[in-house]
Order: sequence, then C-alpha cells, then structure tokens
Amino acid sequence: MKRAIAPLRDFLHRESSSGTLILIASALGLLAANSGLADNYFAFLDLNFQIGPSSLELDFTILKSINYLLMSLFFFVVGLEIKRELTSGHLASFKAAAAPLFAAIGGMSLPAIIYLAIAGGVEPNGWAVPVATDIALAVGLLALVGSSAIASLRSFLLALAVIDDIGAILIIALVYSTGVNLSWGLAGLLTIFAILGFRKLGSQSLVVYLPLALSLWYCAYRFGIHPTIAGVILGLLTPNIARTRSNLIDSEDGSVSVIEYLEHKFHPISSYVIVPIFAFANTGVEISGQSIKSALNSVIAWGIFLGLVIGKPLGVLLATMAARKVKIAEYPQGASNLDLIATGSAAGIGFTVAIFIARLAFDSPEIVNLAIFSVIMGSLVSALISLLIFKTLKRSTI
Repeated sequence: MKRAIAPLRDFLHRESSSGTLILIASALGLLAANSGLADNYFAFLDLNFQIGPSSLELDFTILKSINYLLMSLFFFVVGLEIKRELTSGHLASFKAAAAPLFAAIGGMSLPAIIYLAIAGGVEPNGWAVPVATDIALAVGLLALVGSSAIASLRSFLLALAVIDDIGAILIIALVYSTGVNLSWGLAGLLTIFAILGFRKLGSQSLVVYLPLALSLWYCAYRFGIHPTIAGVILGLLTPNIARTRSNLIDSEDGSVSVIEYLEHKFHPISSYVIVPIFAFANTGVEISGQSIKSALNSVIAWGIFLGLVIGKPLGVLLATMAARKVKIAEYPQGASNLDLIATGSAAGIGFTVAIFIARLAFDSPEIVNLAIFSVIMGSLVSALISLLIFKTLKRSTI
C-alpha cells in the first residue's frame, strides 16, 4: 500500500521543528560549557580516534567527525533542496527567482562589506561569517509569527535561504580550501563520471551509489576542499525524475521524484539528529564577564554582529528595491518595505552555517569562540527584531 507525502509541506514542517531542537541543543551546549561539566564536555569533543588504516589519514576528534562526517549528510540534504528548487521549485525560472535572487545577493554582500569595514584590518578572513542564513531557524520563526507574515514571504524566504546556501557552499569550496592535491581532484572527477554513468543507465539503487558517495567524500577530503562539499555535489547530481518501485506517492501530483524520495529518507535524520548534535557540539563557548567584555571590545565581534543585525535586512531591502526599480523583479505579493525588513532580519539568523564558516575562517580558538558568541548574539537579536516588526505589522492591520 502506498503512503502519501507532501514534499514541500513536509520539508517546511521538519525545518520548523528542527529550529526548536537547535535552540534546545544550543542551550545545552552553552550550559555544559559554563558549568561543572565543562572539562568533561571539552575533553569528550577532543577525543581522538582513527577510521581505518593509518594510510587513509583519517585521524579525527569527536568534534571534527561531527563537522566533517555528519555535516556531509546535512549538506547532501541541502544539495537535494537546491536541486529541487532549481528544477521544479521557486528557482525554476528567472522570473520566479528574480526577487529572492537579488535579495540574497544584497543580503550576502552588505554583511560582508560591513564586516570588512569594521574588522577587515584585523581578521579579513572572517568576512563570510555573517553572510549565511539558517533555513531551519528562519523558517521556524515565520511559522511562529503565523498570520503576521503574509503567505508570499514564506516562499520568498525559503528561496532566499536556498540561494544563501548556494553562496555559502561556493565560499566554503573556493575560499576556505587548503592546498589542493590535483591527483585526488582527478580521482574525485572520475567518481563523478561514474555516478553520472550509473545514472545514465537508470540505476536508482542506494547500494550502487553509497560506495561512490563515500569515495567522492574521501577524494574531496584528500583533494583539499572541505569534504562536506561532496554532499552538496551528490545532492546536485541527483536527478529530478520519477522514482521507480517506491511505496510513496506525492499527494499533490501523485509521482514521487528521486529527490523527494531521498529527502523523505534523509531530511528527518539531518533535521532531528545531525543539526542538533552540531549545535550542541559547536555552541559550547564560555560566557563570562571577561568574555562579554572581550566581545564588546572586539572589532571582529562587532563586524559579525552588525553584519547579521544590520547588513542582512538592509541588504535584502535595498537589493530588492533596486531590482524592482529597474523592473527586473517585483516584491512578494502584498509585501511592503517593512515586511522585507522583517524577513531580512529573519534571514539574519545565521547560526548553523555561520558557525560552520567561523570554524573554517579563524585559526585561533579564542577568535573562533568570540565569533561563535557573536553569531549567537547576532542571530538572537535578528530574531527578536523580526518578531517585533511582524507583531507590529499585525497590530497595525487590526
């Protein structure tokens, strides 16, 4: 008997629920790092272990295994969502993608400019930290405000966040890669060709693709780019065609695609397990009078904070206004400038990917902790501003 699913609705519901789990996991991480459990918490994350023989050079800590292995599945789901949006979703045509595209460009550019203007002379490598949007928390916030946000803003924010993810992925691949090893790059390219070959033959078996996926991850790791990029590549390589021999049906059109099938299988694991684990392991920073004082006196912290809180909403608004003025795009249906600022503030919730980039951008553990603290504070203030504006808009319409 076939079971009906609603891919987009299910995706948004999972992201919204995941946002709650992220908040809980982050609070637990902060609690562990600022309590009598701190030594055990950090010691556990620093535990070393080796995967396979020493020749594989897979020496990991618990924290590194979370950020390199588990997050690869997270980015695989991100890649699937990008592919779905590009082929059949909000980004399938330029007309549909125009407004969120320009909004995303503005919402990524202005935070980077603000950061460089404030902290570029000290740590220019951190410019990408405030450019990212956390889909789960942003979508969760719009679910929280309910009817205060007009319906068109949900698809607008989702498309904007997906484009943000594309930008963040390109930044990770192009900016934060180490010295590359061309032979491993060639091996990775051959693996991609093998995947395309099996896809051409019509194979849809996970048993066939799993060894190739592991091979691509390892090639990326040895090539010198962050191995989570392999997850994105695999997602983008997934064909958006009807899946054969599936016990699922789409409640909207009756046919479940390969992408929708894989999202149904892996998105719950990513949203309900992997991202909360990442949040618990990566938000454990010390919060004390001294750390707050250090943040207040740090141009790096202010660059990240103001990039998220000011740069995101202002960049989204100005870029969308400019696109409308030159008649390239239109505002989301029924939206005003204040709606766009509120939505831009929701996009200022950087969190998961911003923290991920912070760990790549900075070498000093002290600066990493400072950056994570700034991301948390910037995301929190952005969320509060967005909530306040949406609630004000609701009152003004009564």
